[in-house]
Amino acid sequence: MLIIHGRLDNLNQYIRALDANRHEGAELKKKNQNKVLCEVYEQLGRLRIRNPVRMRYRWYEKDRRRDRDNISSFGRKVIQDALVQAHILQNDGWNEIIEFSDEFYVDKKNPRIEVEIEEVT
Repeated sequence: MLIIHGRLDNLNQYIRALDANRHEGAELKKKNQNKVLCEVYEQLGRLRIRNPVRMRYRWYEKDRRRDRDNISSFGRKVIQDALVQAHILQNDGWNEIIEFSDEFYVDKKNPRIEVEIEEVT
């Protein structure tokens, strides 16, 4: 289980950054990906997964202001790219991630993202 403390930016914020300037969009994605990478290295260390996986995302938001699809679409992209960059996953394509699901909750005091990675053998 990977826990990302706090929240990531969402798809609308990423699109606005891209619209302003493509470098600003790239910087926003990099900032979010680096946040995830810090958690990945601290919690998963040198874990290497060679088989396909199912990923279960639990999004704990501080309130219901952000749309679920905007939270999860950009968040999944950033998280999966970070897992590939850290060499936890070999890739994030169809052969490596065979299924994912999203669940949404509100936790005002402890917003976070819980990612359960189940290796399929």
